[in-house]
Amino acid sequence: MIPRELKIGEIVQLHPDVCRNQAFAGCYMTVTEPKAFGAQGFVQALGEARDAPGGQAYYRAKWEEMEPTGGMAVFVIDHGEVTK
Repeated sequence: MIPRELKIGEIVQLHPDVCRNQAFAGCYMTVTEPKAFGAQGFVQALGEARDAPGGQAYYRAKWEEMEPTGGMAVFVIDHGEVTK
C-alpha cells in the first residue's frame, strides 16, 4: 500500500507474501490507530463456544504489509467495548 491517510475503522488486508507474522497473512485487519509506519489494528478472533465471543489479535502493520479493501467496519471492538 502506498502511504496515505487511514481512518479508524478502515479495513485493510494483510498481504500474505510480505506479512512479517505469517499467523496474520491474508487476514482482514480493522485499523484502530493510523501510524507513520502504517497502522495498528486488530483481527477479530473466534470464540471458544457459541455463546462466548472471541477477542482481538492486535498487529502493527507496515505500509508494505497492507492492501486497501475499500471497506469500513460497522462495529469496532475496543477492549470489549463496541462502538458503531
